[in-house]
Amino acid sequence: MADLQGLKVAKDYHVNVPFANQNGFYLKGSNSLEWGMKRHLANIFNPKSGNTVMFAFDHGYFMGSTAGLERLDLLLPKLAPYVDCFMGTRGAIRTCCPPELTNAIALRVTSGSSMLQDDLSHEVVAVDIEDSIRMNADCMAVQTFIGADGQMSSLDNLNQVINAGMRYSVPTLGVCAVGKDMERTDRFFKLATRIIAEMGCQIVKTYNCDKFEEVVAACPVPIVVAGGKKLAEADALTLAYEVIQKGARGVDMGRNIFQSEHPVEMAMAVNKVVHEGFTDKEAYEFYLDSING
Repeated sequence: MADLQGLKVAKDYHVNVPFANQNGFYLKGSNSLEWGMKRHLANIFNPKSGNTVMFAFDHGYFMGSTAGLERLDLLLPKLAPYVDCFMGTRGAIRTCCPPELTNAIALRVTSGSSMLQDDLSHEVVAVDIEDSIRMNADCMAVQTFIGADGQMSSLDNLNQVINAGMRYSVPTLGVCAVGKDMERTDRFFKLATRIIAEMGCQIVKTYNCDKFEEVVAACPVPIVVAGGKKLAEADALTLAYEVIQKGARGVDMGRNIFQSEHPVEMAMAVNKVVHEGFTDKEAYEFYLDSING
């Protein structure tokens, strides 16, 4: 076991120095991956901007019917032109996502928790690699709890999925979960995102925090930032703008799109920030102009 005494606290993240091992492919940490893995990642991350707009609608797997997601079959086709990647469960994708849509798919492959439980950190791998391949998933999303009661089993789930994905060139998205007893500090996110990346996943999804640019610099794979709870549209666009400026390679907006009064226009505005370099103020003006005709 490593000796934890006498370890120095990391302090020099070289936040203004580009990632060094970046020859041959545009995504951070992906040089050594084979063609098939890179092809999936190129489906998720726009090759021109290097960024992604994900739309998460997997909330039903532990929350049931959620406000704004009552009719996925009606919502998904409307959002498709403005979203790079749909993130959902196999049940929701198979039943509600028309196969002619060409958006990338981030397939939720862990489950086992629900809002009826006090502790959501105990999940299992619910979708095997064969079904992920049948669904042509571009990555497999694993909820990962660092510092929670279920950390050991959670990391075991993550490693199972990574190992299967490496056999068949399907990337893994490690979703950094924040439990009720965990602080959303840069210290926690530096620890959690680094652990998840070092297990071997190709993408990490996490949350914004103070010193977020240091979290990005210390993580050797692309970070996508979760939108989290529903914010006012202007505030959600500010979140998107700030994390992109600090080095995130995309945002995964769920509630901040589907619980907006104007979800399509909100998706369009987020897309402007992530791919076209709009500031938050410019994107919000675009949003207002779009809803006012």
